[in-house]
Amino acid sequence: MIDHLQTVFALLGPGEGRFADAAAWHRLEEDVGRALPADYKRIVDAYAPVQINGHLALSHPASGRFNLGEDIRSTSATWAKSAWESYVTGPDDDPRVYCSLPHLTFGTAEGLIPLAATDQGAAVFGAQWVHGFADGVVVQGSEGDWVGHAMTFAEWLYRYLIGQEMAGWDSAVFYPGPVELEYPPTGPGQRTQVAYGPERGM
Repeated sequence: MIDHLQTVFALLGPGEGRFADAAAWHRLEEDVGRALPADYKRIVDAYAPVQINGHLALSHPASGRFNLGEDIRSTSATWAKSAWESYVTGPDDDPRVYCSLPHLTFGTAEGLIPLAATDQGAAVFGAQWVHGFADGVVVQGSEGDWVGHAMTFAEWLYRYLIGQEMAGWDSAVFYPGPVELEYPPTGPGQRTQVAYGPERGM
C-alpha cells in the first residue's frame, strides 16, 4: 500500500516549514468548526504559501499574505453566492449526492472547505464524506464540472503531480522532471523564490 503523504514529500523535496504553527491551525479549525485533514496540514506546513508546477496554489493559516483562513472565508462567500448548481447534470456529478448532504454550504463544518485552487480555474475542496470516504476531496474544474474523489488530499495531490486528470475535465497535464515550487513574497522587501524537488527520472 502506497504511503501517499511520504510519496508527495519525496516528489516535492524537503519542506522549509516557514510558517508551521499549531496554534494557527487550532484557531482556523475553531473558526471552520471541524478539524482539517492531518495529511493536508502536514503538506501545507511543509511548503505553503506556494504555487506548485506553476498552477496549484496552497495558502497557510499563519502567513500574513496568502493566508488560508482569509482564503477560506472569501472563497466560501463567493461560492455561496454562485450558481454552482447550474453545472450539475445529474446525481453522478452532484456534490450533495456523493457527499451525503441535504444541501451544499461552503466554509462550514458540514459543507465544503476550500483547500486549494489552480490558476486555470479549478477549485479544490475538502468534504467530511465523499462516496462514503472520510475527508475526501471534491473538485470543480475550470469547465464547471464537479467530481468527488474518495481519497486523501495527499493521494489527490500525488495523482495531480504525476499527470492524472484530478482538476476537472481534460485537466491532466504532466510536467517531466523535478516539481517546481514557487514561494511568493510574504512580507516587505521579499522576492519570489523558486525551488525544485528532486530529479524524478520522468
